[in-house]
Amino acid sequence: MAKRDFAFGKENFIILAVAVLLIAIGFIMMSGGGSLDGVSFNPEIFSSRRIVFAPLVTVAGFALVVVGILRNSKNKDKEVSE
Repeated sequence: MAKRDFAFGKENFIILAVAVLLIAIGFIMMSGGGSLDGVSFNPEIFSSRRIVFAPLVTVAGFALVVVGILRNSKNKDKEVSE
């Protein structure tokens, strides 16, 4: 069976998987805080977890996606030099 030529190496896929996980965690942290009856106001929507930490985690995930895409795989460097 011939070796397949992927655009990314194993390291890149691991970085991308961690990035997607971070993005999902960030969106989960932002969720919730609605009112119980659908009409009244719930001040929980202004918690620092939802306004500060969750967006930072999400942006870090998106930045890690860029790193995972742009990072050169060490296996690719060895293949080119041989």
